Amino acid sequence: MTKNARDRWPDVRVAVHQATQRFTALVRSCATPTRTMATKEWTVSDSTVHVMSIAMLYVSLVDPDANSVPVPGLDSALQRTTVDTVSSLNVLVLRHLTERDADVLCRELSAAVDHLLRATAQSDPGSTVRWLGGASVTVAGLLAHLTNELFIHGWDIARATGQPWPMPQADAALFFDLFFLDMVRHDHGVLIDTGARQPAGRIAVAFRSAYTAQTTTVLENGRLTVAPPGTAPDARITYRPARFNLMLFGRIGMLSAVLHRDVIIGGPRPWLLPGFLRVVHMPNS
Repeated sequence: MTKNARDRWPDVRVAVHQATQRFTALVRSCATPTRTMATKEWTVSDSTVHVMSIAMLYVSLVDPDANSVPVPGLDSALQRTTVDTVSSLNVLVLRHLTERDADVLCRELSAAVDHLLRATAQSDPGSTVRWLGGASVTVAGLLAHLTNELFIHGWDIARATGQPWPMPQADAALFFDLFFLDMVRHDHGVLIDTGARQPAGRIAVAFRSAYTAQTTTVLENGRLTVAPPGTAPDARITYRPARFNLMLFGRIGMLSAVLHRDVIIGGPRPWLLPGFLRVVHMPNS
């Protein structure tokens, strides 16, 4: 984990706590959570179950004495999951976690996040655990990922219920910095082994924002790595973290993000970017 990421360990702990408080307040403000659709497939309650299940999973990853998520076959499903099969994993989890009472779910989500923060209070934020697809994710990355899940699904619920949902840019930036890039530095497992057509040759893409250090990733022969500093990029993405994350997870289109200058694409060979993103992308749920 980079020194920058280690320095942000206190930030991500505060971010996930505050995001949980805001998310549960938003869910509780919905009058009909079991009937209000947050997405095409999920109600507000379904979305809450999904986020709660992630928090419960992360507790089990950092606390060996914690109960596992009560979903038969979950461990094997996690190991073989790629970015394109996350939806199947979600179906499995939601089928077995049947509680849909919003108050109960919010209490369980808050309890899981509190447990997660207690269990990691003395942890090395750079220590790793095995995540989806056999990827290695840092403890700090788990908290950053959970914060992003709260932001993304909170955005869905806020849109469905007509409420504001501000996402602080510095907190949103934690996802790409502490979760994604540190996972690439360690091992992304089989997450991008989706059968997508691989681009010919090597593609280097630089990412930069006002909230993170510029980092260049290289896709070559189906593997993604973080390039040494000073590596010349083929394409460059300058982004505002909150909207960039919404784009990555399919909530807004790339064209909209570009037109609003939430994402600025440049570099000497930007036409190589679609081939890169065909392989390196996020799930839509």
